[in-house]
Parts: sequence; C-alpha cells; structure tokens
Amino acid sequence: MFRRTFWFTAGAAAGVWATTKVNRKIRRLAPESLAAQAADKAVEAGHKLKDFALDVREGMVRREAELGGALGIEAPADPGPAVHRTLPYHSNNRNEDY
Repeated sequence: MFRRTFWFTAGAAAGVWATTKVNRKIRRLAPESLAAQAADKAVEAGHKLKDFALDVREGMVRREAELGGALGIEAPADPGPAVHRTLPYHSNNRNEDY
C-alpha cells in the first residue's frame, strides 16, 4: 500500500513539474514574448553601439590632440553652438483664416 502511494505521488509530482516546464516554454515562444525579447536585444545593441561610437570619438579627439602637439599645431577654437539663420516668414498657405 505504501509503495503504491509513493509511486502515485511521485508520478503526480513529475506530471506537475513537466506541465509547468512545458507551459513556461510555450509562454516564452509566444509571439508577444518573442517580440519583447527582440526589442530588448535591439535596445541593448543600440546602447552598445552608442558606447562604441563615444569611445571612438574620444579616441579620435585624443589622437588629434597628440598629432597637433607633435606637429606644433594649436587646437582649433571651439566655434560654440551653431547659429541658425531665420528665414523671413512667407505665408503661402491658402487654408489660413484671415
């Protein structure tokens, strides 16, 4: 009697465990989950690419300063923020209320 109860309980536990594993795998392979995983990977790749670009830019500035120092060239003055030229206003919009 004890043996039957033990094997019944072991079988039920194995069934619950297997069902849980299968349901988790199915949930992970659902289209919504795959889309979310792809989006997360894309964001992560974007961050890595941004970090790489910043490292390259830093290296370029450092190397340019080294070359400028070796050649005796002064670093160019910072031009400051870009000045945007404003164009005169011309209203050619015929739908405008007067």
